Amino acid sequence: MATPDYSALITGQREYFLSGATRPASWRKAQLKALKAMFAENHDELCDALWKDLRRNVVDADTMDVAYNVREADYALKHLDSWITPERVRAPLVLQPGHVRVRHDPHGVTLIIGAWNEPFMLLFAPLVAALAGGNTAVLKPSELAVACSAAAAKLAPKYFDSRAVAVVEGAVPETSALLEEKWDFIFFTGSPEIGKIIHQAAAKNLTPCVLELGGKNPTIVHSSANLKTAANRIAYGRYLNAGQICTAPDHVLVWPEVKDAFLRQLGDSIRDFFGDDPKSSPDYGRVINARNFDRLVGLMKSGKVVVGGQSDAAERYIAPTVLVNVTEDSPIMNEEVFGPILPVLEIPSVDAAIQWINSRPTPLGLYVFAEDASIAERILDATRSGDAAVNDCTIHPMVPELPFGGAGNSGMGKYHGRWGFEAFTNARGVLYHSASIDPGVRYPPYSKHVFERKIQNKLLP
Repeated sequence: MATPDYSALITGQREYFLSGATRPASWRKAQLKALKAMFAENHDELCDALWKDLRRNVVDADTMDVAYNVREADYALKHLDSWITPERVRAPLVLQPGHVRVRHDPHGVTLIIGAWNEPFMLLFAPLVAALAGGNTAVLKPSELAVACSAAAAKLAPKYFDSRAVAVVEGAVPETSALLEEKWDFIFFTGSPEIGKIIHQAAAKNLTPCVLELGGKNPTIVHSSANLKTAANRIAYGRYLNAGQICTAPDHVLVWPEVKDAFLRQLGDSIRDFFGDDPKSSPDYGRVINARNFDRLVGLMKSGKVVVGGQSDAAERYIAPTVLVNVTEDSPIMNEEVFGPILPVLEIPSVDAAIQWINSRPTPLGLYVFAEDASIAERILDATRSGDAAVNDCTIHPMVPELPFGGAGNSGMGKYHGRWGFEAFTNARGVLYHSASIDPGVRYPPYSKHVFERKIQNKLLP
């Protein structure tokens, strides 16, 4: 098979960008409105694609993918004028008359590589930021979400000029060919392993990038926690989309004295959400493909099943499952679960929890359930994570004012809301200095202006 050639596509977008067409606020707003229209006018078709790929119900489809992108575009439209207005900064006295501004200029031609678990959010939410920033974009949806990739490729040309936004379908050959091109910015969502490949490709041209990666998000249930609420929110966060969410609780560290009560509450929450037979629940999803199904079934052997454990390969169904008696060296504790299996382990103290977190790669999310606020702050002060939540989990990316992204092994860079706009723009400092006054003190020979230079140095910030 011949290597795909995308040079003409990128050249066309670069020429369009360099023409200045993408810079006016009116153009940016028109693109954001087009994105809104795409999701609003094709709501049912997009939800149907999510059902085919992930058996995603309509409520969750809207929460995470369809209506979500409308909200993201609305937020950008509401704030765009203030975002693109250059920021005023006070100029030092020695640079008067003059003034200083910080512009947020577009990077240019950008590549956005999405993921299969939230196939529209992780492709089009970065696009909102790219368009708000005045960029063009090539979108590469995940080939694993077959129906969603096809829907994106079908609908995008109806709402966007390909010189501004284009969709490229395909798998590894297509992605590899895209990475051979010269980009002004790359945005990737996926695993740390693939993130390293993306980063290496970007490094060839010193291309800036944001990497939204995964990780094993530790979830701490302190003895002071409200166990019913903790169980509800952890069960929701873990089993939403059949556990295939990068911000889902990966494992629970619970105080021994409340472990049994927490496990009972967790079992009750699962039954309340999905009934006695989650397989028949219209609200419970499926694993994306057979390879991930087989991997997850294998991980269930890492401990004792106390809730769930059932599976059906034909339907790619794995029941909401809770494991206990899991050791630190077991397979499930050495890779991101990314499925509907939740290991629950005992942790004896705050210090032990802190040591647990700090001895492992930096997680994308850290969740602390504790009614004692000092416990939560102590843990946050002593640890590192991309983001965190206290008495909740998983849903913090829904808050557009919060920066979302990883740190270290879980990624680099932030987005959503203003943070996405800043990721897709270059903060360009500009000094406007009047030519009407030009004191000689700044120029050689310096020996002529010893006293004046002492004054100047005192006036500098």
